[in-house]
Amino acid sequence: MAQVRANGIDIEYTVEGNGDPLVLIGGLSMQLIDFPQPFVDLLVAAGFKVIRFDNRDAGLSTEFSGPGMSRRDLVKALARRPVRSQYTIGDMAADTAGLLEALDVGPAHVVGMSMGGMIAQELAIGWPEAVSSLTSIMSHTGDKRHGLIDPKLAVKVARLGDPDPSDPAAVRDNALQTWRWISGPATDDALIVAQVEAAIARSIRVEGTARQSAAIFASRDRTTALHAVRTPTLVMHGLVDPLVRPSGGVTTAKAVPGARLLMFPDMGHDLPPTRWAEMVEAIRRNADRAALPA
Repeated sequence: MAQVRANGIDIEYTVEGNGDPLVLIGGLSMQLIDFPQPFVDLLVAAGFKVIRFDNRDAGLSTEFSGPGMSRRDLVKALARRPVRSQYTIGDMAADTAGLLEALDVGPAHVVGMSMGGMIAQELAIGWPEAVSSLTSIMSHTGDKRHGLIDPKLAVKVARLGDPDPSDPAAVRDNALQTWRWISGPATDDALIVAQVEAAIARSIRVEGTARQSAAIFASRDRTTALHAVRTPTLVMHGLVDPLVRPSGGVTTAKAVPGARLLMFPDMGHDLPPTRWAEMVEAIRRNADRAALPA
């Protein structure tokens, strides 16, 4: 792993493979290692040079300071009460664009998961020259009407609250409970446990997650801007996703002209190993569309 200065912050990243550049953008609180290595290996085998990185306020990239949005604030945010944030999803897209520029990577295939899908959408809107193809996974357009969390899950998450960042065991238990609530029936529990433990050993950023959460709710509705995107676009979503419900994927696909929608009946808000091969094949097909005549 290495670090580069981009958009005024330090970004931790890693690069694997020698094919077409593809950047993976993680979701809320995700670190670059949260994209499972076997999934990355499949992308490399499919002909991609895979770039992973830690978003601001996650992993080993620049950590900000100041208040964010706690889990107990979630219900208030869903009631459309104003949310203050130090930065937006657009700022995080600028981080990604800056990273690609700093690494001297030409147009890249961009794959974003959850909040990472929102960042990927903003990147395609604001930096179209940097995006060869767009894949938005289990995300939404920010329209505040579609892809909202299941109310029952929202109550459970709010009651669970944020763990004490000085207590790794509490952070672990909190993260595992959350993942088990949001994952689908095809998930691999042993894989989740291993990923959570590896992430905690590497970095704990509870306050960073709160600031990222605020950024999601404080950011704009991208629907109208997505109408102008001409980048080959793939949208993937789980039909049993309780965190970003399936309507988020449907409306994202409708917003981008020519977008293709792929829904998995056994996928929640996770990347089930049984679907990795199909996902990678779909990402490869979408990337290949970029090389076709307009």
